Amino acid sequence: MGTFQGSETFALDPKGRVNIPAKMKKCIPAEAKSTFVVMRGVDKCIAAYPKNIWENKYKPQLNNLNYFDRDHARLMRLMYSSCEDVTLDSIQRLMLPKELIAFAGIEGNVMLIGLDDRIEFWNPDEYTQYLNSFDEEYEDIAQKVMTGNIDNGVKN
Repeated sequence: MGTFQGSETFALDPKGRVNIPAKMKKCIPAEAKSTFVVMRGVDKCIAAYPKNIWENKYKPQLNNLNYFDRDHARLMRLMYSSCEDVTLDSIQRLMLPKELIAFAGIEGNVMLIGLDDRIEFWNPDEYTQYLNSFDEEYEDIAQKVMTGNIDNGVKN
């Protein structure tokens, strides 16, 4: 599997469908069978994981949480209640659920961001606000996060 990366902005059609860029389509694992698990993202976005990645990497982590711990239970409820399997249509568009479109505040255009093993869908204005919300410069964040990780071979 390739790595989802880069960003592009597309129009969201009236039914909530969006095109997936060719460079991102190439990264969809065959095992996913063109199906994504879409859900509420960590920030004000929609996250889409190829089904096999979700099933093999993230779902086991959720299933190992302690349902009797309130934070764990809340996270499981929030994540599972917003999850939906969505398969690319015959012309390779992904239909985003209306509830998630409303959550992310997406209207008209949608920005797709490749983020390693997933694709995020953002309202372009929200993404700009997100980027502008940080006081630190890119170089400072990179230095803080990556110092030691590269030398130690640690992958975040």
